[in-house]
Amino acid sequence: MILMRKHYMIQTLVSKWSSSSTLLRQRSCNMCILKVKPEVQEALSSQQPVVALESTIITHGMPFPHNLNTARTVEDIIRNEGAVPATIAILEGQVHVGLSHTQLHTLATSRDQCVKTSRRDFPYVLAKGLNGGTTVSGTMLIAHKANIPIFVTGGIGGVHRGGEKSLDVSADLMELGRTPVTVVAAGVKSILDIGRTLEYLETQGVCVTVLGDSTKFPDFFTSDSGYDAPSRVESTAEVAAMMVKRAEFRLDSGMLVAVPIPQQYQAEGFIISQAIETAVKEAESSVRGRDVTPYILQKVSEITQGQSLEANIALIKNNAKVGARIAAEYVEMQFPSPSFVPAQRGMDGQNKTDELTPRPVVAGGSIVDIITTVREPQLKLVLSL
Repeated sequence: MILMRKHYMIQTLVSKWSSSSTLLRQRSCNMCILKVKPEVQEALSSQQPVVALESTIITHGMPFPHNLNTARTVEDIIRNEGAVPATIAILEGQVHVGLSHTQLHTLATSRDQCVKTSRRDFPYVLAKGLNGGTTVSGTMLIAHKANIPIFVTGGIGGVHRGGEKSLDVSADLMELGRTPVTVVAAGVKSILDIGRTLEYLETQGVCVTVLGDSTKFPDFFTSDSGYDAPSRVESTAEVAAMMVKRAEFRLDSGMLVAVPIPQQYQAEGFIISQAIETAVKEAESSVRGRDVTPYILQKVSEITQGQSLEANIALIKNNAKVGARIAAEYVEMQFPSPSFVPAQRGMDGQNKTDELTPRPVVAGGSIVDIITTVREPQLKLVLSL
């Protein structure tokens, strides 16, 4: 009986060690295929808040130099909120998590040579050594591999108008259903069928919530799409708490946090909505697949004489601020220690924290000696390590 108990304990120890080793190998493998910027790697290692950012907004979403200026400004906003930005993109067949100013400039000025990269496109883009701007789907995939739990974007893709016949459904929705990353966005892009998109997200088991004082689901350029969200929260702390519970429950699905566009830009929403209707009709006859969204956004910008672009930039900046605050709250809930001091903000919203308090790290190992004495000569002890 004593022998069996000891053998069981040994098997348990080996099993736990094997599981931990497998997890470590998986994480190590993920980091081998990703080129992580030192600033991002240091933040992840020291349990600091990190926010992932997509790159199709640079390669396919805005014209130069607006794309470059917006990307840099968004990163600065995240840093000012006490988090570290990690813009994700592909450069010469290498996935990068966090970009330098030079790399951002390369993406912004070589749009024609960049591939819009979703989950399906990675094998091709990587094998060919190409440059790629990652979509919401592609960015979620890489963020999860890099252990970054939150990602900020402008708006997500969805079911296209007439999608019940064409089956034109964005891969973003499938990714939200199978990748545990929280996406902060201004809702679903208004060029899409928002009602069917929300139904599809429900089918995929995606937690959808609005951050604000209303349950009305935003549609990118306006705060009310005409549809209600399944839930509503009033603070970034509530969102972070939801992320903690999702992690504890080990759900594999993502979360969508819809943040309405700032109030001062909502007056333009009606004008932009009319422009979208015009652009959608033009696109129906000549544009298909992943080219639809960039085409329509470009047409809308032309029709509104730049008003839509200005509103687009404003909502992305707002989402970045919100996403960074959620990331900070989440880290504080997950790792409540002096290693991270959340930014103290005054009434003007400015960061009042002077410095971070470091926490010492001890590196070492544990050695376990197991001594077993078999007193029965007919019994043999077999260890399978």
